[in-house]
Amino acid sequence: MTATAEAGGRPRLIPALAFLLMNLPIGIIGLTVLIALTSLGFSTIVLFVGLPLLAMTVLLARAAARLERARIHTMLGTVIPAPCTTPVGGSALQQWVAPFKDSATWRDLLYFVVLFPIGILEFSLVVAFWSLSLAMLSLPVSYRYFDDGAYHFPTTDLRWITVDSTLDALPWSVAGLVLVVLSVVLTRAMAAAHARFAKALLA
Repeated sequence: MTATAEAGGRPRLIPALAFLLMNLPIGIIGLTVLIALTSLGFSTIVLFVGLPLLAMTVLLARAAARLERARIHTMLGTVIPAPCTTPVGGSALQQWVAPFKDSATWRDLLYFVVLFPIGILEFSLVVAFWSLSLAMLSLPVSYRYFDDGAYHFPTTDLRWITVDSTLDALPWSVAGLVLVVLSVVLTRAMAAAHARFAKALLA
């Protein structure tokens, strides 16, 4: 068992939170590079420039998959073994074509394509839950720092809810504490689910 996972394989909170927040920027970079190299490779294939570009795309995808397996192991405590590959003999052309025939290559590429929309979902949920829960939890203190020393929801002009005393803020703070607990559970559950998803594609 690693320092980033508890008994039962559940990731710890802080590494899981950092992992989920990192997925969106990594997904953006991965998808951008993949689309750029693939598009350029296919568009220049008749000039014989595209084939080396496509080969470089495959090599980058495999290297990125290795880094992703290491990141998941370090941050979530989940070991993802590298996929088994059969040594390829024969001519240089056969060895060059072999990675394109390997299903592990396409699974690596698929992972980084899907990481972008998954990263959006994970980032949105994490930011929304933690922002709301911490804001509600701190309301007994923070309401004093709003305009006219009171918090108005949803706006200062449309005042459905007004919090202008510690007593008014306490129920919302209790609700915020409940949301913090739910945020912890959600964060760890999403990180564990992501680790299982990654293992299905990258192993």
